[in-house]
Amino acid sequence: MKYQIEYAYACHTGKVRSNNEDNFWCCGETLPPDNTGTENICTGTVSCEALPLLAVFDGMGGESCGEMASCLAAEACGDFYGKNRKKIRTAPGEFLEELCGEMNRRVCQYGKENRIASMGSTAALLVFSEEGAHGCNLGDSRIYRLAEGHFRRISTDHVLGGSLFGKAPLTQYVGVPEESMKLEPCIVRDIPEGGTRYLICSDGITDMLSDGEIADILARELPVKETVELLLGRALKKGGRDNATLVLCEVGERQSGGFRSLLGRLLGRREGDKE
Repeated sequence: MKYQIEYAYACHTGKVRSNNEDNFWCCGETLPPDNTGTENICTGTVSCEALPLLAVFDGMGGESCGEMASCLAAEACGDFYGKNRKKIRTAPGEFLEELCGEMNRRVCQYGKENRIASMGSTAALLVFSEEGAHGCNLGDSRIYRLAEGHFRRISTDHVLGGSLFGKAPLTQYVGVPEESMKLEPCIVRDIPEGGTRYLICSDGITDMLSDGEIADILARELPVKETVELLLGRALKKGGRDNATLVLCEVGERQSGGFRSLLGRLLGRREGDKE
């Protein structure tokens, strides 16, 4: 079944930090390692037949390593997608697992070549095909789903318990040395109906806004661009303590395609002409 996907995205440094360790890959668009986010809310529309990929990355590591890690993950994401996109149609789960492996290798290789002991990035991704949507994440960047008034998180936070001081360490992320820990991305499958919304975001959004606040904003009858603007504005108003990146997409009505659909429409017209 064919359907259109309308999307909007933004990346902001926030109100406290001077550098931006976030990045994204959205239908071919991304940022260089040294950036100050997007100037505006960016928008677009794509068909599920194009097998689109949307992703958010949040880098970690001192001395600009976080910026480099998220950029490397985004670049590896785009490279792998360009060479293997057709696999989304036939084996989306396998595509996402292999993509995570490639992003991980790219970041680890850079760290090894430059003698960097600790650098990495979270990753949260969505791919679409005629069959539906598949989500994947490593770390604590999240994916939310809103459909017919029902809101839920479909990603899994990879964090080590709680922490009395600061944020709990991540148990999974892009940049995990293979000899230290097995990479285990969380992969989910979903069948979106018309009007279903998906939000992918870094913790610069989720640390500032509760799930209830996010659900309330997503449920408002606003276009995706205005919704992204409202989510980002609210996070900044509440402190903007971290870089904030978000990609919001909305699925259009599913439509039958191909020869059978065309034949059905033609037969319908002929029957109507007889009346």
